[in-house]
Amino acid sequence: METRKQELRELKNYLIHLKDLGYTEIPCEAELLNNSAFQKTNPSNSANNMASKKSNSLAAVQKVLGDCTRCKLSEGRKNIVFGSGNPNADLVFVGEGPGADEDEQGLPFVGRSGKKLTEIIEKGMGLNREKDTYICNIVKCRPPGNRDPEADEVSACKPFLIQQLQAIKPKVIVALGKPASSTLLGRTVPIVKERGTWHEYEGIKLMLTFHPSYLIRFYTLENRKAVHEDMKKVLKELKK
Repeated sequence: METRKQELRELKNYLIHLKDLGYTEIPCEAELLNNSAFQKTNPSNSANNMASKKSNSLAAVQKVLGDCTRCKLSEGRKNIVFGSGNPNADLVFVGEGPGADEDEQGLPFVGRSGKKLTEIIEKGMGLNREKDTYICNIVKCRPPGNRDPEADEVSACKPFLIQQLQAIKPKVIVALGKPASSTLLGRTVPIVKERGTWHEYEGIKLMLTFHPSYLIRFYTLENRKAVHEDMKKVLKELKK
């Protein structure tokens, strides 16, 4: 019964999202992907033009999001935290929600967890956070007391996460922690058990791993090695 309610909430929010985009009827998938609100009409095969298209696509998603009041998280936020990084990135990290520092600055992963994530990306993977990755969350406003996002909050924000991922079209998505993993897979994920395993999200390779905050709380050699091994798998996939 609860699953049915969740599905209905997601459908309702998706329909509201389509209405925000200006649709008066449900479009087919091809129409969504080719919608001029998310892509330029001037085609080009150059890398620079592709990056510009994706940047414009993300900007269009952010414009539709606007000064969002679709769920109760908007009542206590300071800033919407949309996402940051390279819109042309092959690698996207998805977390659960902003914390206090993120809420203050309007940017994802800038607090203690953000420093740990940057360390994983740059020291562990040898990548540049801003140039080689894009980072976002399943909800764009801070949950009170940094609690996990609730089902109705995730449902309200999920259409925007979906559109972000569709705009970027990365090779690999890394879900950071249980809430992000569960949202992308549409089921409750036992993250300790399934961490380090490959899945798919809309045809995109999806790796599940621990959230950086988990590593900070449980800073053991075993956990650090686990995430390091997960990221090695991601790097191998990116090189294919």
